Amino acid sequence: MLELPEAHAISSQLAAAVGGRTIETVEANKSPHGFAWFFGDSSLYPGLLTGRRLEDVIPVGGQIQASLGDVTLLLGEGVNIRLYAPGAKLPPKHQLLLGLSDGSTIICSVQMYGGLWAFPNGANDSPYYKVALEKPSPLSDAFDEAYFDALFRSVRPKLSAKAFLATEQRIPGLGNGVLQDILFLSGIHPARSIATLDDALVSSLYDTLKKTLRTMADAGGRDTEKDLHGNPGRYPTLLSRKTWVYPCKKCGNGLVRKAYLGGNIYFCPTCQPL
Repeated sequence: MLELPEAHAISSQLAAAVGGRTIETVEANKSPHGFAWFFGDSSLYPGLLTGRRLEDVIPVGGQIQASLGDVTLLLGEGVNIRLYAPGAKLPPKHQLLLGLSDGSTIICSVQMYGGLWAFPNGANDSPYYKVALEKPSPLSDAFDEAYFDALFRSVRPKLSAKAFLATEQRIPGLGNGVLQDILFLSGIHPARSIATLDDALVSSLYDTLKKTLRTMADAGGRDTEKDLHGNPGRYPTLLSRKTWVYPCKKCGNGLVRKAYLGGNIYFCPTCQPL
């Protein structure tokens, strides 16, 4: 599932590889998927997108936005995005295919769920999208400690650390995946009430959040996710589905996987006491 580091990396890869190219062919919803979401009627996508040039490609939270003149293409967190070289064999199943003027092809596919929204600029009034556009990215200078502290003070103190960081679009692009290492490095249990965090620990959490997300983004994303070319990210996750069966790298004790708030959390009971 794409989150902020992967959106940052893939948008940069797309801009470098196909920025300025023109879309010559479009196939939308070729392989129908019950949880692949389009903006309006997907059969209108060829008319909406064909002949348009890929301009700015930027991350918007955990989503990727491409400007196509007076049309916007927005790809959500659950979309797998791959670039195929001219003449390469293309996968037969996909939810969006964009054939480009240099002969390369962008293939977008959905496994669990994901949005592939193409719309005239300004037509998408989704609150989820608007919030992601409006709020500062943790990778930016605008996301400073004063902003984080105000965000922390604005929520109910009974919230858990996971709920604070990864729900209600408080920090767009920060989801259940990246929060595992942030909390592990901070020594905070995902289910711990934020009311128990003193000022020093809140400040430490801010520093760890900023540094960890920057490291993930600069490494091209996490090793549990793949980039535009199908390669795993270079950031080695400390707590994830790949690592939780091994001993904790800090103390050597066993790690735990547990369902919590709609997804699995991974933690070390010794280093992250509840």
